[in-house]
Amino acid sequence: MNPAKRREIFERFRLANPSPKTELEYSTPFELLIAVLLSAQATDVGVNKATRKLYPVANTPQAILDLGLDGLKEYISTIGLYPTKAKNVMATCQILVEQHGGEVPRERDALEALPGVGRKTANVVLNTAFGEIAMAVDTHIFRVSNRTNIAPGKNVVEVEQKLLKFVPKEFLLDAHHWLILHGRYTCIARKPLCWNCIINDLCEYKAKTPAPDGIQLPAAGV
Repeated sequence: MNPAKRREIFERFRLANPSPKTELEYSTPFELLIAVLLSAQATDVGVNKATRKLYPVANTPQAILDLGLDGLKEYISTIGLYPTKAKNVMATCQILVEQHGGEVPRERDALEALPGVGRKTANVVLNTAFGEIAMAVDTHIFRVSNRTNIAPGKNVVEVEQKLLKFVPKEFLLDAHHWLILHGRYTCIARKPLCWNCIINDLCEYKAKTPAPDGIQLPAAGV
């Protein structure tokens, strides 16, 4: 894919959604960190339902530690893999209190040292909470990057590096959100909604899906 085509893709994303946001609900970096940690193999909707009950009661590392492991489990028991996640959250809160004064660190190494926090989670926090250039490649972004040919790669790290290299600088801060939303609602896994895609004419996916009967493709750039 050539640079001009990539630029046009992100210009359309920006036109359609000038200020993209994560669908996880949070009000502090710590709330975002915990929400992302809980979101592994779970939906944002499911995580939000749990944190809407948890955060009014405990939304700081010390407050969650005060709940205790069993107390935390009661709030997040509707989320997949919650026993393991609860242990990771408790261990993370302990480290934040003991080593970081109860604050979420802004350094990648310190974030990735937290239990249950990998490269993707660290990137989300750095980008969304602290406004830093970072590309959190999840299954949606990996799929969109490869399917459209924006930044093809064999693994998430390769895709991340190519996105950081190929996406025009003015779009880098928001690119993660545009790509994940596109993958979540349009460029879906089993049968992408190519007929309802604002970058249909720019995408290099060869097996585009046709529009259902009676529905026409949107005009280019619309």
